[in-house]
Amino acid sequence: MKAKVTSRGQVSIPAEIRKRFNIEPESRVEWIVENNTIRIVPLPRDPVGAFRGRGSRKCSTERLTQERRSEREKEDEKARKN
Repeated sequence: MKAKVTSRGQVSIPAEIRKRFNIEPESRVEWIVENNTIRIVPLPRDPVGAFRGRGSRKCSTERLTQERRSEREKEDEKARKN
């Protein structure tokens, strides 16, 4: 689908897309630039609620810290060999 940019830099989201992604007045979207591509991502009204229940019970910070320690040890070992 195509849309025209107004002189004020505004773009209308086509009705079909608004309905499919439940984008209503006052909804928020995020603009993401990746190289030469622009993505528009609708944001949930309640961002915290949208992620509720998706995490594991184990503290992910612990896991990430452990993974980073392991990576750092490998990097240090590689630097010692060079």
